[in-house]
Amino acid sequence: MAAKSKSAARSQVKAQALRAAPDVDRAVNAWFVYLMTERQLAAHTVEAYRRDLGQFLSFLAGHFDRQPDLKLLLSLTARDVRSFLAMRRAKDVGSRSLARTLSALRMFYRFLERRGLGKNDAIRAVSLPKLPHSVPKPLTASKATALVNGADVAAPDAPEWILARDTAVLTLLYGSGLRISEALSLRAKEAPVKGRDMLRVTGKGSKTRVVPVLPVTRQAIEHYLKLCPAKLGPDDPLFIGARGKQLSPRIIQLRMARARAALGLPETATPHALRHSFATHLLGAGADLRAIQELLGHASLSTTQGYTEVDRAHLLKTYEAAHPRA
Repeated sequence: MAAKSKSAARSQVKAQALRAAPDVDRAVNAWFVYLMTERQLAAHTVEAYRRDLGQFLSFLAGHFDRQPDLKLLLSLTARDVRSFLAMRRAKDVGSRSLARTLSALRMFYRFLERRGLGKNDAIRAVSLPKLPHSVPKPLTASKATALVNGADVAAPDAPEWILARDTAVLTLLYGSGLRISEALSLRAKEAPVKGRDMLRVTGKGSKTRVVPVLPVTRQAIEHYLKLCPAKLGPDDPLFIGARGKQLSPRIIQLRMARARAALGLPETATPHALRHSFATHLLGAGADLRAIQELLGHASLSTTQGYTEVDRAHLLKTYEAAHPRA
């Protein structure tokens, strides 16, 4: 890793330093640098870990009535950790958030051990909270199409170029299975136009993958670029807001919220539901599971396998509705 990038990461985490004894503060900053430079975790993931660790250190400060230092962290018992989780649970924090918090603490303690700063197995002795079983919530093909084409329903008074922009974004999410962050991080020079039927996407962990682009998606993006009032440079964001800056995910989320209200769709009809729908509809049409894994950019096949359960549920529902003896 280049010294410049490490320096930038170190400056960022110092600005976010947590209140703790100097030795803990140094260890925390070193961990954040490690997460951002060597592990290359997404910024929002690192920020979530920062909050988790900050809450843990604040709890310890009150629990022991002193600023936590490394000696204290290495002497904690499993009971101390459970007390922290119980305090968070009492504040109505859900199991998923608690599981992420405990995972962050385990990572931090493993980092301390690897850096030779000490070892404490208390964190490993605490079990992760049981998570409710859930599967992705895709839309039917007709509902997904209605949402993609529903920009004018959601904002009938918006300028035509904004309606074209929103339609292009949603078509890309459903047509290529992109995460909204992936779509909105595209540069103008990466636009799949002029016959280009493939798109290189940078996803989680800065991993790149190549996804196909449907003709209808290409046409929607070309239409948006034709109407866009700004002259976009090659390195400018492909999708911009009314002020010419990179489009915020919140704008698309609000647009979809209004569209689903107008179309009478459930609250599960979100931008990410279009990605779920992309995968589920491919699987239902006979696509190979590993091919879908590659298209979605999943690091583990087990993540993609969640869609098989969705498809199985859909098949059973169709069977019960169609079979004369059901």
